[in-house]
Amino acid sequence: MKLLVTGGAGFIGSHFIRHLLAKYPDYQIINLDKLTYAGNLKNCEDYANSPNYRFVQGDIADKKLVDELAAEANVIVNIAAETHVDNSIEGPAVFLETNVMGTQNLLEAAKNHAHGRFVQVSTDEVYGDRLDGSFTEIDMLSPSSPYSASKAAGDLLCLAYKRTYGTPVLISRCSNNYGTHQYPEKLIPFFIKKLLAGEKVPLYGDGSNVRDWLHVTDHCKAIDLILHKGKIGKTYNVSSNEEHSNLEITKRLLELLNLPEDRIEFVKDRPGHDLRYSVDASKIKSELGWVPEVKFEDGFAEMVEWYKNNQK
Repeated sequence: MKLLVTGGAGFIGSHFIRHLLAKYPDYQIINLDKLTYAGNLKNCEDYANSPNYRFVQGDIADKKLVDELAAEANVIVNIAAETHVDNSIEGPAVFLETNVMGTQNLLEAAKNHAHGRFVQVSTDEVYGDRLDGSFTEIDMLSPSSPYSASKAAGDLLCLAYKRTYGTPVLISRCSNNYGTHQYPEKLIPFFIKKLLAGEKVPLYGDGSNVRDWLHVTDHCKAIDLILHKGKIGKTYNVSSNEEHSNLEITKRLLELLNLPEDRIEFVKDRPGHDLRYSVDASKIKSELGWVPEVKFEDGFAEMVEWYKNNQK
């Protein structure tokens, strides 16, 4: 298999490539990454010299480059995305450029070069929030932020390409990932960085917003299964059933770092802040045999230690 993996210098992308190289030593992998603020080649240092791996700096919004690289591959896994909700509220345009037009460029290239599979790595945020129960793959999309709206648009483009052109798309929608190598803008690494710097952490509202937390290595194994065994045209939710409020997560961090709760500073809530995300992962479990393997307590503690030892 010859794969074009986009966003491979980012958090999830670098872990996914690491997983592929370890499990499939005969695969050829091209890593296309723009190296925005959230991409870092240090994430790829341990496999940078692998003979079947190549890095290309570039933008999925660059149609000519995407087509040239797609000509060398037979599979695309699209992990590249603008993802930070706060940034999308401040400046939505770049989210549309990358998450919508960039995805369309990749789909067009996959169509033109008759690729065998196209995996769109998406998010549970496209469903919006709900106070009880969990979303299934057939539920209506109701995104709340420019970020999640742009990801929903990308997903719908994928399904449209499947229907219109027969492009062999698959979609994964995961819950919040945690683990090593994540850029410190998302809640957990951002809070760890501030706490280690002796600062208080700004917690939106009363901290009652709930997220499901999925270890990044479990997510990579799910993408692997979807890539190899998923049914073309289908969507798979990926979650670990580890739901915790943002306040619970913050208190857990304080406990692991032996810090008092007065390091929490409650701040004005974010506009349109989703209350709770929850997706039902029964489909990927029953159809593809996926199960999360990393215990939350173990993965969380390991992650905190990594950030303690890898502060800039």
